[in-house]
Amino acid sequence: MSRRWRRCSRARSAPWRRSRSPSRAPSTRCTATRATARCSRRGWCRAWATRGAAATRAARTPIRRARPPPSACSTSCCRPGADAVRRQRRLALGVLLAAAGLAVAAFPFRATWWGGLLLAVAEAGVVGGLADWFAVTAIFRRPLGLPIPHTALIPANWEGLAERVGAMVGGRVLTPRYVVQEIERVDVADLLARGAERVSQADLETATRAVASWAAEQLTAGTASELVARLRALLTAQPVAPTLAAALRIARDNGWDGRVVQAVVLGLADALERPDVRATVAEVIDELLMRYRAGMGVYPRLWIGLAELLGVLDRERIVAALHSGLREVAKNPDHPLRARASEIVAELETRLTTDGALAARVEAAKNELLATPAVVALLDDLAASLRRTLLADLAAPRSEAAAWIAERLERARQALVTDAALRVQIGDWLKARVSELVLRHHGRIAEFIANGVRALGPEGVVRLIEEHAGDDLQFIRVNGTVVGGLAGGAIYGVHLLVHLL
Repeated sequence: MSRRWRRCSRARSAPWRRSRSPSRAPSTRCTATRATARCSRRGWCRAWATRGAAATRAARTPIRRARPPPSACSTSCCRPGADAVRRQRRLALGVLLAAAGLAVAAFPFRATWWGGLLLAVAEAGVVGGLADWFAVTAIFRRPLGLPIPHTALIPANWEGLAERVGAMVGGRVLTPRYVVQEIERVDVADLLARGAERVSQADLETATRAVASWAAEQLTAGTASELVARLRALLTAQPVAPTLAAALRIARDNGWDGRVVQAVVLGLADALERPDVRATVAEVIDELLMRYRAGMGVYPRLWIGLAELLGVLDRERIVAALHSGLREVAKNPDHPLRARASEIVAELETRLTTDGALAARVEAAKNELLATPAVVALLDDLAASLRRTLLADLAAPRSEAAAWIAERLERARQALVTDAALRVQIGDWLKARVSELVLRHHGRIAEFIANGVRALGPEGVVRLIEEHAGDDLQFIRVNGTVVGGLAGGAIYGVHLLVHLL
């Protein structure tokens, strides 16, 4: 039992010793679970353990004081600039206390001229230091917590301060003219050239693969349906007649209409070689003949029936003639049907821009087509198929889609590196667009800055100002003490000189 008392006494007298367990709460008392400790005036400790030796060993164990990690400190001492503010605050307080000490030391000698001079200097310094302390403190908070009017200026007026700061920066500093001038000074062409030189085709392919993978992962079933719905809404709101007219004009100017006719003719001719397509075309011809006969008189019907009976109106022969005619058009570049197709394209282009009735019919057909359930289902299937194809392609060791896009981007990069005129053109275009955005949304600059200041809150604004200008504000107190002392000495000197004269 004596060994237990001695060990517990050492643990009691040395609470600063650290244990191996870092999870115990900090304490300077010798405690244990269900154990009571009593200490005499001589420092002896007796422990009665109710749970045997385990509780006694716990009572012997010294407690380790927990220390917070450095990152957990959120006080002002851990903020940037706080050390400089504390140093200046201590300096100002030291100068003020020195002035007060000088006043106390000079008070017994106030009857002499030098004692009176020192006392006047010290008293005026104390008054000046206290006045500047009050002024500096009143900017951020209430001095001594007293409800003095016109104190805590920033917390009391921080809403108006945010508005005034935003208005000042937006209206007097970042004016539209100044921002546009700064944008014009930027050499976008040089930036494009240097940026293009630093990028390689491998970087472009890696970036393309990453962006494509992200897009494919984001394109879920719900997202695809939403995109299809937005696309349909966009197509519905966009007039299609001017777009078709512009597309036809571009096709005619570049000679693409002949290529389109060639592709359509070859496609139809190849399709007519398939038996199922030939059967479908024959059924369409039968339906057309039936509709044609329904609107004719008795004798024309008899002649058509006789022609069918004699084999003149054979569906297979009509399909074969259509197939041979398409092949002839495809082989002959000067076929009259080609010239007629070009004339039809030119006429359609003109009518789409001048004929309002035709444009209205085109719009109605477009809206009816987009509202068809089959078209909606087709667009959904296309989106899902695109996602599956893209994911399968990106899963391959070498993605064809990523390589294709990267190759086009590489061509654009090489053009930026070698073509100075292109860089200047792109730079001028970017400057013009950015300048337009600045002029259009310049009013939001003041709002943006005001919201940023308002988001800091009164405490955040005070902390921000103290961190960046607190050392200078504290030095004002030093200047107040020094200037006040000099002013007091000068006044005392003038007073003494007047008495001597």
